[in-house]
Amino acid sequence: MEAMLAGGVVLGVALWLRHDGHTSSLLELKFDGQQAPTTFLNSVHILIAVGAVMMVVGFLGCYGAIQESQCLLGTFFACLVILFACEVAAGIFGFMHKDSISKELITFYDNVYDNSLANTLTDQDKKQAAAAVLKVFHETLDCCGRGISNPFTTLITQGLTDICPKSVSASTSDCHVKIKELFNEKVYLIGIAALIVAIIMIFEMTFSMVLCCGIRNSPVY
Repeated sequence: MEAMLAGGVVLGVALWLRHDGHTSSLLELKFDGQQAPTTFLNSVHILIAVGAVMMVVGFLGCYGAIQESQCLLGTFFACLVILFACEVAAGIFGFMHKDSISKELITFYDNVYDNSLANTLTDQDKKQAAAAVLKVFHETLDCCGRGISNPFTTLITQGLTDICPKSVSASTSDCHVKIKELFNEKVYLIGIAALIVAIIMIFEMTFSMVLCCGIRNSPVY
């Protein structure tokens, strides 16, 4: 039962991350044939699959306990071990590369930003497309420009304050900082959910082995 609950937690967190207005609106942007980095979305899709598998495995464990089947309980234990090992590996990999998602999106933002401000860019359609993408960034994150000198002053001199949020001011945060804050928060929440799930899985593995051994040692009449 707990494994199904853990799978539901993983699935719920993953679906929330996938449909969160801030992340989805930014990661679905395109500019000049270039898609915004999909590393975060790919990771979320994997989480959705893992959550669904855990719920199926949890059902297998519940059914095995009801039927007192050593085979089903052994299979349940083996699946939990594999999932636990995958979770630990994913956690280590995620911790080592936790800044790469924000860096990729910052690089994408900078590319669009440079195109929107380029005086040598003669393709007005491309320039307007860049301005539209920047506007989504600025309105979603409530930021304006990037942190090289004063972002507000930079945009004032370029005459592009119309792509900034209405509340823009000289003290408005630059978008590099806001992008880092957004994904650091998401990674922190994923880490908490993963820790809770790992603790539940350890209890489940222990319980399944104890139950399996108890069934094996019980007298048969």
